[in-house]
Amino acid sequence: MDNLTHSLVGWALGQTGLKRKTRKGLAALIMGANAPDIDVFFGWVPWEPLATHRGITHSLVVGLWIMPLLTAGFLWLLDRWQVRRRASFASGLEMRFGWLLALAFIGCLTHPLLDWQTVYAVQLFSPFDLRWYHNDALFIIDVWVILALGLAISLSRRRERRGDAGWGRPAQTALVGVAAYIALNGVLGALAREAPTVEVPYASPDTIVASPPPVLFWRRDVVWRQEGEIGQGDYDPFASLLTLAEYSGLKPDGMNDPRVLRPAQDPVARQYLAWSIMPVATITETTCGTMVRFGDARFRGFSANSLSRTVFMPTGGVGSVG
Repeated sequence: MDNLTHSLVGWALGQTGLKRKTRKGLAALIMGANAPDIDVFFGWVPWEPLATHRGITHSLVVGLWIMPLLTAGFLWLLDRWQVRRRASFASGLEMRFGWLLALAFIGCLTHPLLDWQTVYAVQLFSPFDLRWYHNDALFIIDVWVILALGLAISLSRRRERRGDAGWGRPAQTALVGVAAYIALNGVLGALAREAPTVEVPYASPDTIVASPPPVLFWRRDVVWRQEGEIGQGDYDPFASLLTLAEYSGLKPDGMNDPRVLRPAQDPVARQYLAWSIMPVATITETTCGTMVRFGDARFRGFSANSLSRTVFMPTGGVGSVG
């Protein structure tokens, strides 16, 4: 998910009353909700689990235990520094490191669970399992989640400033509503993934994703791979709950072409292919060599876009990536 959504989830959790547990409690929730994305700064590291975005820092078996410690430790050191400078704290709360760590843990936990809802996927058990997990429930920027949480936070803060009892109730209600919304979309994602297999085209996919669009959350763009070919269909539960509304014929993914073997060994291409769930290759022959564009079928893979990588192999030369 986008970092605005992650931040709003942490903020909404704070507005339920959790931020009152310790000084810097709200900061722990919001920073914790974003902390796993620190991996965007480590793409150069030679160790693949750390160099991979949504890899080890998003892992439930490693990142979930390290990131809260780093987050809480940073905030505790900041607080000690402020105390030494005799800073005043508007909240009037005491620093309780146990609660600070607990809130950072809660915030960090929300991050991989939210990323799991998107087709961008997450390695939930890295580095012991490098498989990508995706629930196909939410678009990476879900406007309905953002609106629900933003409005609830605004209402909760207004009530808090007035000193109203139950000021945390709007945030609590919104979080329950968002959880129910995600659960509903998870069911729709599962139905969409099943749709190509239970009726025409009777697919037997080895990999399948059901991408939600930005606003029409109930629909899905279903893409699957079987035996080296890519299929695509549209799912709309209002047209049919169990079958695809439309589908196209299979198209070779290009990955079995012998001309792809050498470009696929290029370091940047290898990193891209480690991230890609459904890689496809488009090959262009030129007078100087072979150009191979690697894409991912989840994201208009056969078209050039920001999520594709191009490798040029000069005849008898060394490749380059653009």
